[in-house]
Amino acid sequence: MSTPVTITIHEGVAAIDAVDWDRCADPDGAHENPFLSHRFLSALEESGSVGGRTDWTPRPIVATRGGAVIGVAPLYIKHHSQGEYVFDHSWAHAFERAGGSYYPKALIAVPFTPATGRRLLAAQGHEAEATAALAQGAVQVAAEHDLSSLHITFCTEAEAIAGEALGLMRRTSQQYHWENPGYRGFEDFLAALSSRKRKAIRRERTEAQDFGGEIVQLRGDAIKPHHWDAFWHFYQDTGSRKWGTPYLTRNFFELIGASMADDLLLVLALREGQPVAGALNFIGSKTLYGRYWGCLEHHPFLHFELCYYQAIDFAIAHGLRVEAGAQGEHKLARGYMPAETHSLHWIGHPDFREAVAQFLSKERRAVDHEIEVLTSYGPFRRGEVPEQD
Repeated sequence: MSTPVTITIHEGVAAIDAVDWDRCADPDGAHENPFLSHRFLSALEESGSVGGRTDWTPRPIVATRGGAVIGVAPLYIKHHSQGEYVFDHSWAHAFERAGGSYYPKALIAVPFTPATGRRLLAAQGHEAEATAALAQGAVQVAAEHDLSSLHITFCTEAEAIAGEALGLMRRTSQQYHWENPGYRGFEDFLAALSSRKRKAIRRERTEAQDFGGEIVQLRGDAIKPHHWDAFWHFYQDTGSRKWGTPYLTRNFFELIGASMADDLLLVLALREGQPVAGALNFIGSKTLYGRYWGCLEHHPFLHFELCYYQAIDFAIAHGLRVEAGAQGEHKLARGYMPAETHSLHWIGHPDFREAVAQFLSKERRAVDHEIEVLTSYGPFRRGEVPEQD
């Protein structure tokens, strides 16, 4: 008889041994997704970006067999639906109008990060058993703590299929991703576009780069404390305009600057040597993840240059694709094509679960149609649309 798998819940990722966590989050050592690393998730906790009064209460779960860690998952207890990017506000309103309490709920995700990646993190050689144990264990945690629901957001398609087979409800959404079939340079990418779109991008890049300064790409030790000071002001400005209160604390950027410098690409627009705008990207082994942007001055097309075109330049030079975050149909004209994203959901109340299942079935058809229509409006010449990896 094999030793059973045990699920335990912890008070933070920082309470879990970093070697054990990263052995599950990065089983082949390829550093595919920096957001799943112990360094990133523990920086969120240490900086106060989650926990405390944020209503993101870290409760990661760990799967062990015979005392050995075979799987982990970043689980949070939440009293709101902010910072998730897979929107369930309408579910919460409907459940509460019917007399239920939607919050608190359980969420397996990377906070404030709409980037696709594994969420049920299994050690190498334990993929099937750890994935199943983590999914079932998370449902059990939600049920035992009287939580209305469990949500696993921006998981991989393989996890979505496996989760659905285990009885979770599968949801699809869409983002815009830039795919790289092996371009040799930016002009090679432009050659795949229609003439009109190619001219428009060249014009945008020219106008953006004529803002009156220079654009620099910084990595590693080249990112200095004064760069983080400037970027913090950019981030605060964007955050206050978009969602009221920025999610991340100043200390978070200090921590990742110290522990993850080689995983970061900071693109800055400098005028007279002073940063006036910037975009922060995280570097994975296959993907460049665009995350945060902000500015103190408005210049035409500078946002597109720093966030999208500079990312494409870097991705081509390093053989990467680009995920540029949530939403934004303006990305389509700039070569970022619609891509399906996935999430999994469990609802405790059987009647409400059935209602959500019916909604998801209709929504999935609508998302499929939207992706098809948007793809037809893309900037690529016929037969040139790069396929997703």
